[in-house]
Amino acid sequence: MNSNKESATAPASQDNLAEDVSSLRQDMAKMHDILSRFTSEAGGQAARTARNVGQTVAAQVGSTASGIASTSADITASATQQVKTFANELEEIARKNPLGALAGALVIGVVIGLIARGR
Repeated sequence: MNSNKESATAPASQDNLAEDVSSLRQDMAKMHDILSRFTSEAGGQAARTARNVGQTVAAQVGSTASGIASTSADITASATQQVKTFANELEEIARKNPLGALAGALVIGVVIGLIARGR
């Protein structure tokens, strides 16, 4: 009689084992799908974040370059205006005192000649 119980229990436990293995396979497949979707979404989010950071940095660099260009243009305009003003003042001095302007030019020429000759 003991062998009848064992023979009846063996197919039932094999069926239960087969069902458990089948259920386990289904659960593993679901976990694989969930993990695949999670990885895909995380990769997409990382790509979007990297793209946004790149765009932000590019915008800031562009803004900084524009500011530098504007400042450089202002400095150049100011320097040009100062040179023109200095030239106009020298011209006024030369018109008011032509002999003094010639003497100044002579002294400047001699100083430049001495400097060039000393080398």
